[in-house]
Amino acid sequence: MNLTSYLNLYELLENNRSSREKNRAFGLAHVALKDDSPEQLYVWQNEHKKRLSSPTMGNTFSSYLYGVTLTLSIIALVLGMLSGFALLSYSGHEPVNVVYFIAMVVFFPLLTMALALLSMLRANATRSLLVHISPAFWMEKLLSFLPNTIQDKIKSFKMNPLLLNWIAIKRSQVIALFFSLGLFLALIGMVVTKDIAFAWSTTLHVTPEAFHQILETIAFAWKSWLPSAVPSLELIEQSQYFRLGDKLSEEMISNASKLGEWWKFLAMATLVYAIFLRFLMFLLASFGLHSAIKKSFLTLPGARKLLTEMNEPLISTRADNDEKMFVPHSDSYEQIIHKVKGTYDIVHGWAISRDNLVVLSDSMGVIASQFFEVGGANSFDEDNKIIAKSSGEVLFFVKGWEPPTMDFIDYLQSLSTQVDKVIVVPVGTAEENYEIETEDVDVWDRKLTQLNGENVWLKR
Repeated sequence: MNLTSYLNLYELLENNRSSREKNRAFGLAHVALKDDSPEQLYVWQNEHKKRLSSPTMGNTFSSYLYGVTLTLSIIALVLGMLSGFALLSYSGHEPVNVVYFIAMVVFFPLLTMALALLSMLRANATRSLLVHISPAFWMEKLLSFLPNTIQDKIKSFKMNPLLLNWIAIKRSQVIALFFSLGLFLALIGMVVTKDIAFAWSTTLHVTPEAFHQILETIAFAWKSWLPSAVPSLELIEQSQYFRLGDKLSEEMISNASKLGEWWKFLAMATLVYAIFLRFLMFLLASFGLHSAIKKSFLTLPGARKLLTEMNEPLISTRADNDEKMFVPHSDSYEQIIHKVKGTYDIVHGWAISRDNLVVLSDSMGVIASQFFEVGGANSFDEDNKIIAKSSGEVLFFVKGWEPPTMDFIDYLQSLSTQVDKVIVVPVGTAEENYEIETEDVDVWDRKLTQLNGENVWLKR
């Protein structure tokens, strides 16, 4: 379930040509999905998406959105690398201050992830400032460069604000993740190609002991299994830098070979805070977007109506007063029933598809284990095979507005010799809720009178 399927469902509902009968047949074929409405709608659109013109609006919009996101991600990667090079630039005269890099790969990611969490909590709001200050929010501005035909489709489609917010949140995490990857690549590249002397310096009154405690707190995730990536107190004391002119202290110069050990801590801090935690935020945003898509499925125009058609029977057929008062004429068929039972062994339908038979049975409250379409396009051998598989009591639906043919009579005679009982049920069209006119039933009545089958009954 993704953005493409959501847009496909929107397009299908805009031009829904499925009859209520077909929708009910789908619902009966997927009863297990009845309690999961979004999944039911997803499966429905998946079965009907072949009706969409190619390329679909969902595929077109998603591909353009992917292209915009990829472009911004590459830009973020390059910016991350340039930022890393700037933070780690080393002239050979002054050491690189690790405080700046730590702020960029630890404290800045933590701040932005906290804002992202708040924006997730506020994603239900139509206008959320925390979402709209995100760089990814401005991706929609780039959609103005799309072809006019694509723009017209997008402008005519009012996407759920909840979904728009989650799209912006997820894209923000993708862009931030690529920026962090750029920082990491810059760090590794600079360490490999240059002999960098790291140091730390701050105007705040921070003692080496306090700074060591801060770094140990930052390194709590890896200090137990990678202690070499945690600067020792001795290294912190040796690399403290005071800018009192252009000259370095004699002690720092004498320990220059040790100052490069800082890169291990910086690399782990980048991997854990800027990349790993950001990746977890990306997964959380992906989950939130998936949940938003599921909720948005139900807000599409026509979705509730479609669910009703899939999950509620067309009609509830029951015997009415006219049926109870029916008095057969002397030449009428004697084996008449006025109400079908709740269970039959098999259901047959003369030139009626299996899906329609399922819907018909459902509308009458009938349960059966097997449904067969007979007659119509079936060959003689195919019908005989169905007769051979039939047994017990058979409910036999026929199109009441069409008079019985000799092919039907021949089939009914063969079937009646194979099973215990056959109940012929003339029905009307789905548009008329399967109601049948009395004079149409009379035609079937007279024909069955000529047949005079002992185990053949007629539903009036």
